[in-house]
Amino acid sequence: MKKKTDATTAFPDRESIVAFVKTHPGEAGIRELARHFGLKNESRAALRRILRELADEGLIAKQGKKVHEVKALPPTIVADITSRDSDGELIATPAEWLEETDGPAPVIRIHVPRKAAPGTAAGVGDRALLRIEKPDNKHEKTYRGRVIKLLDKARNRVLGIFRTLPNGDGRLIPIDKKQVGRELAITAADANGAQDGDLVSVELMRSRGYGLPSGRVKERLGSLKTEKAVSLIAIHAHEIPQEFPADVIRESEAAKPATLAGREDWRDVPLVTIDPPDAKDHDDAVHAELDNDPSNKGGYIVNVAIADVAFYVRPQSPLDSEALKRGNSVYFPDRVVPMLPERISNDLCSLKPSEPRGALAVRMVIDKDGRKRSHTFHRVLMRSAAKLNYAQAQAAIDGRPDDTTGPLLDSILKPLYDAYALVKRARDERDPLDLDLPERKILLKADGTVDRVVTPERRDAHRLIEEFMILANVAAAETLEKKALPLIYRVHDEPTVEKVHNLQEFLKTLDISFAKTGALRPTLFNRVLAHVKGHDSEPLVNEVVLRSQAQAEYSADNYGHFGLNLRRYAHFTSPIRRYADLVVHRALIRALGLGEGALPDTETFETLSEVAAAISLTERRAMKAERETADRLIAHFLADRIGATFEGRISGVTRAGLFVKLSDTGADGLIPVRTLGSEYYNYDETRHALIGSRSGAMHRLGDVVQVRLVEAAPVAGALRFELLSEGRTAPRGGRMRDNRAGKPHTGGKTRPGRGKKDVKKSRKPSRKARKSKKKG
Repeated sequence: MKKKTDATTAFPDRESIVAFVKTHPGEAGIRELARHFGLKNESRAALRRILRELADEGLIAKQGKKVHEVKALPPTIVADITSRDSDGELIATPAEWLEETDGPAPVIRIHVPRKAAPGTAAGVGDRALLRIEKPDNKHEKTYRGRVIKLLDKARNRVLGIFRTLPNGDGRLIPIDKKQVGRELAITAADANGAQDGDLVSVELMRSRGYGLPSGRVKERLGSLKTEKAVSLIAIHAHEIPQEFPADVIRESEAAKPATLAGREDWRDVPLVTIDPPDAKDHDDAVHAELDNDPSNKGGYIVNVAIADVAFYVRPQSPLDSEALKRGNSVYFPDRVVPMLPERISNDLCSLKPSEPRGALAVRMVIDKDGRKRSHTFHRVLMRSAAKLNYAQAQAAIDGRPDDTTGPLLDSILKPLYDAYALVKRARDERDPLDLDLPERKILLKADGTVDRVVTPERRDAHRLIEEFMILANVAAAETLEKKALPLIYRVHDEPTVEKVHNLQEFLKTLDISFAKTGALRPTLFNRVLAHVKGHDSEPLVNEVVLRSQAQAEYSADNYGHFGLNLRRYAHFTSPIRRYADLVVHRALIRALGLGEGALPDTETFETLSEVAAAISLTERRAMKAERETADRLIAHFLADRIGATFEGRISGVTRAGLFVKLSDTGADGLIPVRTLGSEYYNYDETRHALIGSRSGAMHRLGDVVQVRLVEAAPVAGALRFELLSEGRTAPRGGRMRDNRAGKPHTGGKTRPGRGKKDVKKSRKPSRKARKSKKKG
């Protein structure tokens, strides 16, 4: 049945929509469906509604802006190779498949060629990037896969710190939190010269039926005598490339500075860099001036210049191959593992004051309401007028200029802030997701140990740079879409139906409504966040809203950026430290005919999809390595404070126990469920809480608690706490009672898995006690 949308176009029925989706796997979106069925723009809202209904009913599945058959795999996927079949072919399953929500994982059969291409020889236990072929027979549930790139080789090894015993043998202290307390025995003959405090790679040996499992040192990776080398643990654990190959170094050292040839001369434009005070590279500069165009009265021109990395890093060169392998720079408190050698990142592409530098710049015309009217891209030679830090720029605007900012105040800084005031107006109207999640920064002493942990103040100087960079990123995506060139987008999907439903159920427990009508927008979440602003529940709600969101990633397929509330967005502003930005630079050079270093014609949607998947993984690898290093540094810092009490907030709730984040350092630690009290604790997923089955005492995500530090494992970055606070009383219905955090906890130990009957039985005297009584 089709209903009329206008005099000439019939609206498709549900069966027709599902049929189109099935015959166009990975290609069907609003635009493609509207084009196929001849729908006008005014009919797209109804089409979106029907697609949501079909997804809710499980008839189709959604991935970004595209829809596909339920359980259908996308054309490119990361998969784990789990086994071989009787014919010798490899069997794989998707790496990020959740059976709880997605159902049984599909089987992917990988053909093993007699001679594999370099980097594609896979085996059982490996993780690989696969090209997926849909089964020819619709009743066939097994997919065919081809290895595009091997991402992670299986390994029978354990990383840890070698400790020497008095008898000459050794012990391996594992670096993995999950392995805390599970040491390995290493004989002197198997130590391979390892010294006390060395980070080593150990091969597991056949375990005896008694005693500790044993291992053999295969490789010494460096000494960890001081905390200054703590970041080495994460670097080796995640196999982050640290040393540049000789041919990469040779190519970078041979590079010559950019000249005016093929560039516009912007050396007289007073661009300035504004960065953190400890920034080692400066790849973006900004400038603003009042627009003298009578048609744009009250508007501004904003210039953003970005280091021209594409001029030095050419496609398929050794520099390019190594940059793609790394994907991004990795930042630790004590060091940076850069994506590019220092000759490029800290010299030729660092926009140093008074030195000519090549740049790719965007000139944006902003109207009096803060909206971008137009933009143009330029390949330029520029010269930074000054290197400023955030606090320095903000102090000048607040009436405290110094010797550097004083001469720049009226001519450079005030126009920048005036332009930002306009842009902020448009940003507030756009209403992106407004989560309040302060970031902590670890400051080290000269010896590499922790000095203190601070939460840097968020200033308008930070926001100014952020908003100008966002404008430039949007301009890059718009230009490349207009030129119909493939690019890598920065995308952020909207929350899934399940996560929105779970958030709604959670907010009901706080008597907060989340009425979702029409399209999902960040504004809906911002209303909730504004509702709890300044209340005790603010940190809790911010955390739960954050957990309801999808993870941002890179993709050659654009499905928008939900968090920023932008239809198109691409990373353009940091090519020194992100490979995605380098790809966008090359695409702009190709699209606009700006000279050398353009994106090759061989780069297509398919090849960029592979690049996007690979650099999304390196980004997650970097985030995990940075977080683990911070955990280890803080655990070292607190190791001599066993028995001390701290205030913290419950940051995670699982069946295994409570995770607590300390207020002063941001350190995370576990309170095992068995230590909570003398009763069984139920895990309430909706409330994000553990609730005592007898007392109703509830420990909930976001609660402020007092804890005692019981154990610190610095090598693994693990802390274990004891809870000193009582839980609040879980309500039978309605609103939560007040929090009683801070009162002493008097319960004994919990034995997980026991019900009321078992608890009651446990009160009987022991056999030993009964015998003693009888003798008495």
